[in-house]
Amino acid sequence: MTQFYEEIIWQADGIPCPYPDALDFMRQQVDAIHQQKAPQRIWLTEHPPLYTAGTSARPEDLINPHGYPTFEAGRGGQWTYHGPGQRIAYVMLDLTRPHGPLPARDVRAFVQMLERWLIMSLQEMNIDAFTREGRIGVWCFDGQSGLEAKIAALGIRVTRWVSWHGISLNVSPDLSDFEGIIPCGIRDYGVTSLQRFNPSLGMQEADAALLGSWTSLFGPVSQSS
Repeated sequence: MTQFYEEIIWQADGIPCPYPDALDFMRQQVDAIHQQKAPQRIWLTEHPPLYTAGTSARPEDLINPHGYPTFEAGRGGQWTYHGPGQRIAYVMLDLTRPHGPLPARDVRAFVQMLERWLIMSLQEMNIDAFTREGRIGVWCFDGQSGLEAKIAALGIRVTRWVSWHGISLNVSPDLSDFEGIIPCGIRDYGVTSLQRFNPSLGMQEADAALLGSWTSLFGPVSQSS
């Protein structure tokens, strides 16, 4: 029988979570997963409008005209915006063991698999997406302008071989809020969202695509009620 701590819980919340509460929850989960006292977890949530600074964030890349709260995230990367209409997926896995094609203790492969997960999920919604050498995140050609733009971001942290933080997918956020930062330090490209491709794509469709692609890549999960 599979031990409970080898299980992966899939949790999708319907209400925004304050960012400090998310950090506290992840810290508790990471410690419990490391001690094999809790199952692994994929936690889908949203946040109120805010900006988070990764370990490489530069002060000059924060503009913040609306005065949104800012937080030190502790993850890799630079500045990121989070807000309503953006699906956050926090990925808390024990990386000392393999997950499907993901080998144990391989952080680079883990990041590549997260990118692949996002690309597969977007394909499920008829959006062609890709990565670019030297650029963080997942990209596509905007459904309205046709210009290359970022549709999803990644930022992870690994503590004692347990991952936390994760990915953000732009479903229907206010894209003007991204103008408060230089997203991930990249000045030459814009951002886009699912709704710029198809107005009928909402959080429910995004969640279904993320879940289906995750199980195809990594294997089954247990959905939290």
